[in-house]
Amino acid sequence: QVQLVESGGGLVQAGGSLRLSCAASGRSFSTYAMGWLRQAPGKEREFVAAISWSGGTTYYADSVKGRFTISRDNAKNTVFLQMNSLKPEDTAVYYCAASSGPYASNYRDFGSWGQGTQVTVSS
Repeated sequence: QVQLVESGGGLVQAGGSLRLSCAASGRSFSTYAMGWLRQAPGKEREFVAAISWSGGTTYYADSVKGRFTISRDNAKNTVFLQMNSLKPEDTAVYYCAASSGPYASNYRDFGSWGQGTQVTVSS
C-alpha cells in the first residue's frame, strides 16, 4: 500500500505557473511509475502525465504537452508536476497517482491516488 500527499496547488492567472509536489510512502518508491491525473467540475478524471520508475520515460496528455513537465526525485520519494503557460481549462483537482509497475502511460495504469490539490486558473 502506498500513501500519497499532494501539495502546491492554488490560484494563478492565465499564463502563470505552478509546481505541484507529491510525497509518497509505504512502498519502495523507485520501483514503480508515478503520474498525475486531474478532474474538472462535471467531468471525468483524466490522465495528465506519467513518469517511469527511473524517470527515463515520460508521457503527457496532448492537452498539456509542451507546457507541463513531470519529474521525480527517488532519493526524496517525491514526484513533481511543473505547470507553465496555464490556461483556464487547466482548472481542476490534481491527483498524484502510483502505478503497480515500473511503467505507465495512461489512466488505467494507476491504482492508488492521493486526496488531490485544487488548481484554479483565472482568465
